[in-house]
Amino acid sequence: MVRKVKGSTVVITGGTGSFGSTMAKYLLSKDIGEIRIFSRDEAKQDAMRHAMGDARVRFFIGDTRDAESVERVVRGSDLIFHAAALKQVPSAEFFPLEAVKTNINGSANILRSAVENDVKGVVCLSTDKAVYPINAMGMSKALMEKTAQAFARDYQDSNTTISVTRYGNVMYSRGSVIPLFISQIKAGKPITVTDPTMTRFLMSLAESVDLVEYAFEHATTGDLFVRKAPASTIEDLALALIEMFGGSKDQIQNIGFRHGEKLYESLLSTEERVKAEDLGGYFRVPLDARDLNYSVYFEEGESRSESLDAYTSHNTNRLNVEGVKKLLLTIPEVRLELGL
Repeated sequence: MVRKVKGSTVVITGGTGSFGSTMAKYLLSKDIGEIRIFSRDEAKQDAMRHAMGDARVRFFIGDTRDAESVERVVRGSDLIFHAAALKQVPSAEFFPLEAVKTNINGSANILRSAVENDVKGVVCLSTDKAVYPINAMGMSKALMEKTAQAFARDYQDSNTTISVTRYGNVMYSRGSVIPLFISQIKAGKPITVTDPTMTRFLMSLAESVDLVEYAFEHATTGDLFVRKAPASTIEDLALALIEMFGGSKDQIQNIGFRHGEKLYESLLSTEERVKAEDLGGYFRVPLDARDLNYSVYFEEGESRSESLDAYTSHNTNRLNVEGVKKLLLTIPEVRLELGL
């Protein structure tokens, strides 16, 4: 991303969240021109302002739902990392229209302003829950992806490259299960596991930055990128943390599925896997740039040369307890909790 970033002005929506703050710290290590943190939480912005203490970081109060505040922060920028979203599955289940307003309508405001202001690149952050979605959060993020692809299709000749990055569980991000389990173990409380056989992808915040960097550098407009990642069962994750923090297996309490949860997640659907280009550590799914004139496909349709399974947390590289422990020790926050 160095070529793209050098001297650039970068907008980070949801900039005070786990993704946004990690991305900001990364950008400050480069020859960045300016970082614009865009969010609606003034307390978090004030804390971040004092923590960073860097004149290259500017803070903008606003909401992606409000087109006027979006226009104010986007105008004059070069790149946008769009991380602002409602991400909590249970919350979106109870307030689905709020997820629509932020995840879909808010994203459309960002994309529209980016195209109108000739922003060079926009990377939109999505989630594995957007694949075969069963909950409101996943459905709203799936429609965010479709919105980004529609803008890419409609503005292929513009100066703005629009891409989507899709993530699995990001370890130790705000609201994730790992800090919850650690706090429960340290307090001697029950470790609340929804289903021990449930599997989830495991990715660090640093790896999430790598994926955004890859998208900024290599995207053709409309591309969707996935970073390959290992997975584990929730039980093995809990057992790994118990062994690391001195808890007891007897602390594990099965509480059953929460609203909108799946047994496993998918980063690529079967249909996407067929079209995906395997780039080693990444998958790239190109934009379907066809228009609505399907007559050319009337008799034969679009051919598919092979059948592939979806890329899921059940069929990716599965880590055992020792593998999870080794991965957890690469997370700075976990090492800090251990006093390392």
